[in-house]
Amino acid sequence: MLQEEIWNADVAAGYDTPGTGMFASEVLDPTVDRLAELAGGGAALEFAVGTGRVAVPLAARGVPVTGIELSPPMIDRLREKADEATIPVITGDMTTAVAPGRYTLVYLVYNTISNVLTQAGQVACFRNAARHLAPGGRFVIELWVPELRKLPPGQQATVWHNEPGYIGLDTYDVLRQQVVSHHFRFDEGVRAELFRSPHRYIWPAELDLMAQLAGFELESRHADWSGAEFTAESRSHVSVYRLPPED
Repeated sequence: MLQEEIWNADVAAGYDTPGTGMFASEVLDPTVDRLAELAGGGAALEFAVGTGRVAVPLAARGVPVTGIELSPPMIDRLREKADEATIPVITGDMTTAVAPGRYTLVYLVYNTISNVLTQAGQVACFRNAARHLAPGGRFVIELWVPELRKLPPGQQATVWHNEPGYIGLDTYDVLRQQVVSHHFRFDEGVRAELFRSPHRYIWPAELDLMAQLAGFELESRHADWSGAEFTAESRSHVSVYRLPPED
């Protein structure tokens, strides 16, 4: 499955869920608050800006935001909320695409670095972030922790969310460090709708090594955007990496 095929017009049309899910205020507000703080009065660049879930409210907070996005249908949805002058977008792959200018903050949210399916590509993502940042700039990644501890011998799948009308499960290929997320949505009838997306999962320690290869140092890691402690039981993390400041 190519990313261009996954993030098509049908997915873009149903991506936004205003007020609920990842668009809920209790999810989005702490994200925007933290990113505005980390931008430190400078400009921000969002890798995989999508439909502008984070970029639009962040720009409304006075942070100049530019985006890089691979999917034209997702950009079209963003354009319904903000024009090119408000949030400029470069169409391209976040591992290689170049945005004009220098930034104090590059960010990559909601597990999207795992959509890059090779280790080399994920390292390239860090290096692309570094080339866009001014000295002392930060790269922020929000990412889930692989749930391999839930896999007993011989089992290849975990259910990570279950609620009325929705089941989310992941199938793992531990040899190749690949996972496919399956999202089942259904009503009272007998049919269900399935959306699948492939990922390459990354342990926090591996992510830190990728950062070092690109010249970053880990500045902080928390379990969420509000600053909760990251522990062995945390299901996700927000990691802040920083380039060395000028001498």
